Amino acid sequence: MEDVPAALWIAACAHRQQQRWHTVDLLELEEVARDLWHDERLRAMPPDLAAIDWLRPITE
Repeated sequence: MEDVPAALWIAACAHRQQQRWHTVDLLELEEVARDLWHDERLRAMPPDLAAIDWLRPITE
């Protein structure tokens, strides 16, 4: 997903995380998404799939 601008990827990833954690402030989720974006493996994925992959240990 190298062609997706960082800001858009981060926003989409944070939105996906917010679907799991309704009570967490969006700014905090954007910080987490920003950290995920720095991971090359996760950044190569679509943002919603990266969030799901990152959440997998919690949801299983």
